[in-house]
Amino acid sequence: MKIYTKRGDRGQTSLFGGQAVRKDDPRIEAYGTIDELNSAIGVARAITATSPVDSDLEEIQRTLFEVGAHLASPGSDRFPPPSSDQIARLERRIDDLETALKPLTAFILPGGLLAAAQLHVARTICRRAERLVVPLLESAVDDTTIIYMNRLSDFLFVAARTVNAVGGAPDVPWQGSARTR
Repeated sequence: MKIYTKRGDRGQTSLFGGQAVRKDDPRIEAYGTIDELNSAIGVARAITATSPVDSDLEEIQRTLFEVGAHLASPGSDRFPPPSSDQIARLERRIDDLETALKPLTAFILPGGLLAAAQLHVARTICRRAERLVVPLLESAVDDTTIIYMNRLSDFLFVAARTVNAVGGAPDVPWQGSARTR
């Protein structure tokens, strides 16, 4: 089987089920950004093999494939949206990780160790994906997809802080520029 189909040469692609849509369709934008997010998480995982959140990130990558498939198959039950259990697992993991971190007293600058910086990049991609999924709520995308994406961005923030803390890189508080102080 060839990897190229030539169906996209005129700006069209197909959803699961065969419905042809333009490549700039909001649904394609949303699941394409989720794919980008999944790749950014993959880079974060590749940077360090000893990450304290690696198993969480692998589970998240698997879930993101399912979220993308869910968005690519409107009207089908084949790929269900994220479950309330998956959302609850993210919330529990956020709570667990936060207990080992110093409480935040200011905004922090994204960065630190390379893996943590990449998790911050993933977090911002996640926020963009979330914004792209919101308009799809009107076309049969359920609330749990939005809730999962929202919790995931929170998890990625805490995961970045965790990777930095374990690696000895402190949070860098935002202090504003000379004009805003």
